[in-house]
Amino acid sequence: MADSPKSRRQGELTAPPRRAHAEWSAIFLGELAATSNVTAAANKAGVSTRVVYETRRHDAEFARAWRSSLCEGYDALEMALLYRLRVGELKPVAGGAKRATRSFDNATALRLLAAHRETVARERAIREEEDADAILASINAKLEKMRERWLASKEAGEQEAGDEQ
Repeated sequence: MADSPKSRRQGELTAPPRRAHAEWSAIFLGELAATSNVTAAANKAGVSTRVVYETRRHDAEFARAWRSSLCEGYDALEMALLYRLRVGELKPVAGGAKRATRSFDNATALRLLAAHRETVARERAIREEEDADAILASINAKLEKMRERWLASKEAGEQEAGDEQ
């Protein structure tokens, strides 16, 4: 009876609606930047990790945005880790003591930093290369404009010399 039209229709009504790629990917990328955790980001976006990994494999722009989100998350994690290393975290003391103690347990943050270090380093190198390419293109465009002005002034000077004769 599971194949009857009624049960199929009922299953369609209870199945969760699929989110559009643009909607879930924005949520996923934002959460990935905030947590550096693919599973948590996929859960928040309402998609499976299989879907996000498959999308990353087949969509170059999504893969680029993924790396960028990891860089952003990595930077935030670095800042949070540095803050905790400097000031620690207040932990309440058992037994009714009046003063809390500072804890400096950063093992999880260090593991996350290590896990994403290579990806972030690669993305930063790509960004720096893009910046260098943009600078070179800008310089070349300025040189070309200067060359055009120089040629135009040279032609104007030759025309004036020809007109005087």
